Amino acid sequence: MDEKNYPKQREIRSFVVRSGRMTAGQKRGWDSYWDTYGLEPTQRFDLPKIFGNNKPVVLEIGFGMGGSLHAMAKADPDTNFIGVEVHRPGIGALLALAGDDGLANLRVFCCDANLVIDDCLGDASLARLQLFFPDPWHKKRHHKRRIVQDEFVTRIAQKLEFGGIFHMATDWQPYAEYMGKVMQGREDFSNQAGDAIYSEKPSYRPDTKFEHRGIKLGHGVWDLLYEKTSPSRV
Repeated sequence: MDEKNYPKQREIRSFVVRSGRMTAGQKRGWDSYWDTYGLEPTQRFDLPKIFGNNKPVVLEIGFGMGGSLHAMAKADPDTNFIGVEVHRPGIGALLALAGDDGLANLRVFCCDANLVIDDCLGDASLARLQLFFPDPWHKKRHHKRRIVQDEFVTRIAQKLEFGGIFHMATDWQPYAEYMGKVMQGREDFSNQAGDAIYSEKPSYRPDTKFEHRGIKLGHGVWDLLYEKTSPSRV
C-alpha cells in the first residue's frame, strides 16, 4: 500500500517500532504458526468467514509479548480475538503460545493499527476494543503522539457495535485523567462506572508482567470502560 494516499493523521505515530532479535522460541512461533493466525492488512475482512462463526469479536491494539491476550483467548473460546502489534518478537511469542495450544479463536496483524481500523474492519464489527498500557508519551510536547485522541475515538466508535466496549488501562495517572477528559466530551459513549472516572478491573483482563512491575514500583493501575450508547459521529 502507498502510505502517501492515507489520511494525514497517520504521519504522527503513537508508537515506536522496537528492534530486537527473536529468541529461538519466538522464531519457531512465527515460522510455524504465522500462516495459521496471521492476517495481512490488504482488504476488508469478513470476520465470520475468517473465524468460521458469528461469535463476538474483540480487538486488542498493542498486545506486547502477547501473554495476556493468549490467556484471554484461551479462557474464553466463545469470543474471537484479534491482536495488532508491530513488535515482531512479541508476535512470535504469542503465535507460539496460541499455536501450541491449538487456539482457534485468535488472529494477529503485524502492522500499524490504523491500517486495521480503517481498511480491514467493517462498521459495527467489534464487541470490544482493548487498549492496555499504551505509551503515555509523558512530555507535553509529545502528547500529540498519544493514541487516545478525539479523532481516534471517532474512528473506533464506527467499528464498535451498539453496546460495544472501549476498554483502556494505564499505570500512569496523568494519562488516565487525560483519557477520561477525552471520553467525557463524547455523546456516543457512556462511562460504565457512572459518575466515577475509573472502573474496577474486569475479571477477563489478566494481570501482566508489565503491570506487576509497575505495582512493585508503587504505580497504580487505572481501568476505563466506556460503552457505545448512540450512533457514532460522522
